[in-house]
Amino acid sequence: MVTLTPLEVGLALLALVLVAAIAVMIVTNRRRANLRAKFGPEYGRTVEMTGSPRKAEAELQEREKRVAAFTIRPLSPQQADAFTDAWVRVQAQFVDDPQGAVSRADVLLTEVMEVRGYPITDFEQRSADLSVDHPEVVQNYRSAHDIAVRHARGEADTEDLRRAMIHYRALFDDLVHEPVDHRMAPSVSRLRQDDLRGSDPR
Repeated sequence: MVTLTPLEVGLALLALVLVAAIAVMIVTNRRRANLRAKFGPEYGRTVEMTGSPRKAEAELQEREKRVAAFTIRPLSPQQADAFTDAWVRVQAQFVDDPQGAVSRADVLLTEVMEVRGYPITDFEQRSADLSVDHPEVVQNYRSAHDIAVRHARGEADTEDLRRAMIHYRALFDDLVHEPVDHRMAPSVSRLRQDDLRGSDPR
């Protein structure tokens, strides 16, 4: 039977601790890389909001667990066509009634979310839920909502409302016409302004 000296036992324990620490570091880095890849800009926003990567990652993982419990389903072709037709009407409404069109666009998006299987909760929770499967456009949703709130306080003009519609359009396309490859799709800033001047967005 081999008898280890106290020094050898100590070195063996130290080696085990180092191996465990390295394993934890590898797992942590892999998880962080996966979350960054999945959430994109939403990862950075959450880090800024929570104050640390560790807290941000816990928050994002909690969102994933919550959304995993939902029954998210794609729209049928008939539902997609109906919502697209509704969007065309909202877009046409913008010409004569920008504020009403923005309000209707927000309601229409909520209807799409509900049909897709997202629970209809408060705005912040809806945004968090959407960020799991739509991280590239959830900030558009927040920006549009912020403009609508500012307009209600008299702090936004018609051009701001036009931007809100473009932001809403980005999320609408993602929800109704999945999947959208954002590496190939135009950015919000490049979406055609004439979409709000009567042209057919389809």
